[in-house]
Amino acid sequence: MNVDNVKSQMRKGMLEYCILLLLHREPSYASDIIQNLKEAKLIVVEGTLYPLLTRLKNDDLLSYEWVESTQGPPRKYYSLTPKGEEFLAGLQLAWDELSDTVNHLRTKLLISKSHEKDTDC
Repeated sequence: MNVDNVKSQMRKGMLEYCILLLLHREPSYASDIIQNLKEAKLIVVEGTLYPLLTRLKNDDLLSYEWVESTQGPPRKYYSLTPKGEEFLAGLQLAWDELSDTVNHLRTKLLISKSHEKDTDC
């Protein structure tokens, strides 16, 4: 089994959630979304982002608005719809549950490993 493949699958699973988190904060242009994800060390290319944004829009989780730009053509700014806000709330609960589970298991494992070292002496 390849760790990089597993990491890739984990990132794909988190990408939708991360995009919705960013758009919850403020409407954003696609390149701003990519930049914010890059700053968070989640590298995404346009070829991945645009189909995902289209799917989220088709699912009525996102809407967009064209905004005139001083640096070229108008830009499409994405924002969450009310349905998108509800979906994000559900993802946040799911993330909290998953995070709690993983942290519980990691803590239990670390305590167990520490206890084993103490009894080996």
